[in-house]
Amino acid sequence: MTNRYYSPTGGHPPQDQLLTDRAVFTESYAVLPKGTMRDITTSFLPFWDATRLWVIARPLSGFAETFSHYLMEVSAGGGSDRPETDPAAEAVLFVTEGTASLSIGGEAHALEAGSYAYLPPNTDWRLHATGDAPCRFHWIRKAYAGVDGLPRPDAFVTHERDATVVEMPGTDGAWATTRFVAPDDLRHDMHVNIVTFQPGGVIPFLETHVMEHGLYVLEGKAVYRLNRDWVEVEAGDYMWLRAFCPQACYAGGPGPFRYLLYKDVNRHMALPRSL
Repeated sequence: MTNRYYSPTGGHPPQDQLLTDRAVFTESYAVLPKGTMRDITTSFLPFWDATRLWVIARPLSGFAETFSHYLMEVSAGGGSDRPETDPAAEAVLFVTEGTASLSIGGEAHALEAGSYAYLPPNTDWRLHATGDAPCRFHWIRKAYAGVDGLPRPDAFVTHERDATVVEMPGTDGAWATTRFVAPDDLRHDMHVNIVTFQPGGVIPFLETHVMEHGLYVLEGKAVYRLNRDWVEVEAGDYMWLRAFCPQACYAGGPGPFRYLLYKDVNRHMALPRSL
């Protein structure tokens, strides 16, 4: 099976288009439809050449607070020899289109659509687009929460086709998760997985849990329950959920519904200190 990964390409709607879209930002969740990924909403970063990006999540007080999520577009010949300026930041890269060369500690890795890289904090890494077309990829960043007695995770590069697919028990494969990190590897304080629902697959209860979520729809469409609302989502849309926001899902088809999922895991809850 060949997986398809949606990537935004920017542009602008015509002046005769009505303002009818599905973007919403509530007290417990946000939905950024693919139509919001326009030229006017791009950003730029220091030390990145021929590169633009969409920032689709960032820490906000009182909302989701642990991570940032970028959609990167690196034009042919572009890239960076100093991509990360925060030595405390760990990262996951997931390529959706094009090719790139990723150097980690001087070792080169060829990336293509479906490639996945984990980069621990304070890692010497560089990335440059290869080929004639832009390289588009997700870049998810988090300040690593170290634990005394636990070593930091190692950097690694893999591909979705080589990752472990775990079916949810009792679903006959209708709901499955592609895992790039073992759940019991407590060195990791975040997971970035791919969740796949076959047509008709459901989350048949309202999940309510402490993890924050970022969900980028890679393929297909579904109806997603967020807090009190059912929202329609499709490839290219992004959902951002704060902790304890109830969620459920119905994938109506006609093809698979797949999303890239971020969540924070494996750490004690930070407690406030009295003054």
